[in-house]
Amino acid sequence: MDLFVRTRNILGKKTKSLRNEGLIPAELFGRGLKNRHLSVGTKEFKKIYEKAGEHTLVSVVTEEGEKLPVLITEVTREPISEQLLSIDLHQVRMDEKIQAKVPIEFSGIAPAIKNGFVVVNVLNEIEIEALPNHIPQKFEVDLSILESPGQGIYVKDLKKIKEVKLLVPEEAVIVTVTEKKAEEVIAPPVATEETAATTTETPASEEKPSANSPL
Repeated sequence: MDLFVRTRNILGKKTKSLRNEGLIPAELFGRGLKNRHLSVGTKEFKKIYEKAGEHTLVSVVTEEGEKLPVLITEVTREPISEQLLSIDLHQVRMDEKIQAKVPIEFSGIAPAIKNGFVVVNVLNEIEIEALPNHIPQKFEVDLSILESPGQGIYVKDLKKIKEVKLLVPEEAVIVTVTEKKAEEVIAPPVATEETAATTTETPASEEKPSANSPL
């Protein structure tokens, strides 16, 4: 996947003008490399990012025709409108292993849920080490094997990839089934003779005057 970029001279708060033109400010960095200020078309980036996410190698193509292997490491959005504000691109060496976090994609429906139990999701991503072109886009986990409390799916159950080293313990739990806790019902207090007398007795300060009492 090719992502076309331009060199950017607009910095700081002035980058707002770029966003108004349909561009996103980006930073390209890498070990031993000088940071480069770039901009990329918003529509083009959204298409690439939808397919690649933050874990698939992308080729950044510069105005000079350079083709650089990168990972999209961070995407900043405006909290309310979710407008894309900036992008970080990590240029990698194809012969050098790197560490990355790969998302877990869950599929299927656990029979345990239909049986009234709770499926607890513990991990959403797995940290790995591999050469850039061997980084998987995702790990798939099928929930349909989960039927009863005590069952779980562990890191050791993931499909092994020869070129990928998992940096998470094999016994780490990805998802597990637990019994559903009954909702606590708080019963109303039982009225005793003492409390009944207290609630029905009129406070002295609020006693009505008798007919013979002076007004």
